[in-house]
Amino acid sequence: MSAKFKLLFCLILTTLATVGTAIYIWQREQSTSVATKHPNQNQFFTVSNPRTNLTVEAERKKYKIIPIDEIDAVRQGTDPKALALDVFDEIEARKGQRQIEVDYPEPDLALVTITQTQKVDKLQKAIKYRVEMTSFGRTLLVNSPPMWQIIWAGSQRQCTHIYANHRTEVKPCN
Repeated sequence: MSAKFKLLFCLILTTLATVGTAIYIWQREQSTSVATKHPNQNQFFTVSNPRTNLTVEAERKKYKIIPIDEIDAVRQGTDPKALALDVFDEIEARKGQRQIEVDYPEPDLALVTITQTQKVDKLQKAIKYRVEMTSFGRTLLVNSPPMWQIIWAGSQRQCTHIYANHRTEVKPCN
């Protein structure tokens, strides 16, 4: 065989292998999450594990939806905590305490909860932000961290009234 024919054969073979691998990975990613549409919200994704899906849906009902399209921050990255903090960076300027929790109920699902509390007189205000993310692959290197994408965000406001007899009452804030 001539050198040109060998080079052409290698080029075609590597192209087919690359396309085959890409199709395999794409099909595998598609089976991880299923897109659904809800009337009161923009598109979001649900996890294919039914047990986790029920828990996630139950928690979502407690929050006011923040449409993903209205988020001005970066919605993809390698660190779920940093992504969530970028979305709600205005809470940095507020006084009070901030608590950040990151939970991974599934290998491809990250739940970040940011709780900002502020005590004013006999009232403690708490704003909770919840950001859900799904992983969709990795960056260029094989051993690099997974890439995460925000799929849902919500907020919840609660006020705790502290009375003179040390009785407390938790209500939604007005």
